[in-house]
Amino acid sequence: MIFRRLLCCVAMAGLLLGSRAALAESKFEKASSDQAVIDYIDKLIRQGWADAELKPAPVASDGEWLRRVYLDTLGRVPSVDEVNEYLASKEADKKAKLVEKLLNGTGYEEEFARNFTTIWTNILIGRNGGNDPQRPVNRPGMQQYLRRSFLKNKPYDKMVFELISADGGNTPGTPEFKGASAGAVNFLLDNLQEGQVPATNKVSQIFLGMRVGCTQCHNHPFNDWKQNAFWEMNAFFKQAKALRTFGGRGRDIASAVLTDEDYEGENNTPEEAAIFYELRNGLLKVAYPRFIDGSEISKSGFVSDVNRRDELAKMVVKSPYMQQAAMNRLWGHFMGFGFTKPLDDMGPHNPASHPELMERLGNDFGAYAYDLKRAMKWFMMSEAYSLSSKISEGNKADDPGRGETPMFSHFYLRQMNAEQLYDSLIVATEAHKTIKESYEEQEKIKNTWLQQFVVAFGTDENDETTTFNGSIPQALMLMNGDLIKKATSAEQGGFLHRVAVDGSKDGTKITRLYRAALGRDPSSGESQMAQKLWQARGGNTTGALQDVWWALLNSNEFIINH
Repeated sequence: MIFRRLLCCVAMAGLLLGSRAALAESKFEKASSDQAVIDYIDKLIRQGWADAELKPAPVASDGEWLRRVYLDTLGRVPSVDEVNEYLASKEADKKAKLVEKLLNGTGYEEEFARNFTTIWTNILIGRNGGNDPQRPVNRPGMQQYLRRSFLKNKPYDKMVFELISADGGNTPGTPEFKGASAGAVNFLLDNLQEGQVPATNKVSQIFLGMRVGCTQCHNHPFNDWKQNAFWEMNAFFKQAKALRTFGGRGRDIASAVLTDEDYEGENNTPEEAAIFYELRNGLLKVAYPRFIDGSEISKSGFVSDVNRRDELAKMVVKSPYMQQAAMNRLWGHFMGFGFTKPLDDMGPHNPASHPELMERLGNDFGAYAYDLKRAMKWFMMSEAYSLSSKISEGNKADDPGRGETPMFSHFYLRQMNAEQLYDSLIVATEAHKTIKESYEEQEKIKNTWLQQFVVAFGTDENDETTTFNGSIPQALMLMNGDLIKKATSAEQGGFLHRVAVDGSKDGTKITRLYRAALGRDPSSGESQMAQKLWQARGGNTTGALQDVWWALLNSNEFIINH
């Protein structure tokens, strides 16, 4: 089997090399329908199973699938009412109807936009972006731009164009914060230090799926990226300037404006504004704006002649690399792993698991006007997404966590991130029904809670990490922290108090807790254990419910997307 899988990987690498060489002239026609795309996904994934001699896991239970769909689309577990409604349905197409409801249904627009605003805020400026007054980035401004974009289902190519080319203020409430792309400037404002090197890295990595940082100093040892290509990309950002302003609402808000100014070049010749970079042998070389596909623009540094960022944005959104990078990232969000690992490092040096599928998805994504919700539907309705997370003898070799190529023969277990845990606890305890704060106030409260997990390194790239990893200190914090204390409180009017006094049988109360936390009914063994808790509590219903609820919220099954 190992030999067969090696052959499979070699074949896939060959396919990738061929497809990358022909990206500019895609061989695919537009898919005739959403179902045609889904069928193609299933066909290619099944072929991968056959080639690798893998037996797929059985289909997930209704409760398991329901829970993962809510976590992936809304960033939270389903409420008890939502679980009850779905499990009671006998409709043959209830999966498709639920996906449509969560993506486009009335009442879910705000939650969908909130979840993907959180995801993309973290991608673009990190979890710490906007929390350091020394950095010219405003978190509410970034969130406002993204939230409005996702509420409108703005085409992805338009979002990318605006994030690269936008100008103006970063802070809501200031005169410079205006226009359809207001707030988008926060992405680049956070990356213009050190000669715009971070901007070069981030734009290439996030939107083109290329990690080019090492080519700043030397040619890439494994792919076609050369040192000159890095500095030619860097030249596109040389007109961009971050200007600090005053008048923001509150002294803790970093207020700044992104603008473009004439650039005279390091050669002091604005008519042909050049930058210089040094080879490892000490030889100086010159670079002008040139895109990765070889496209060039005017060498002038005068904004009146050419706005370099605008030209770069146009090239990025027309690039097939952007299409594939977007689909790779979105596939990774729903499936746990992208077609490449890391998902933002694509190229011949890092063969994709399913190169033909990744290319086809990129093509269809572009053909359907870069509709993110449409692509999400393709993935959630695919066979691979519907599989159980159970590992068997037939698919245990499919383990990307140990370095194997992901073949998606079972759903990959993954821990909730901190944001998902926060929102899931609020929904599971029905606290969301009594929330009175505005969207902005809710986000500020959540952001304060999340900061306990964020460690910022203070590097030129604004690197950071999260300590939210299931460690013992984290477990103790969760078990004894304020959020869990509120979630397990039996105070009058709270979730547990309402369950305790609702007049239903003890077994029904336990089932409600299981559905709220895990999206399923308790097993017979779990029901028996709950009865023993009742006896140990001497018939104290509230106390017994607290014990069961605390155990559920601190279980691996609650904190893992399975």
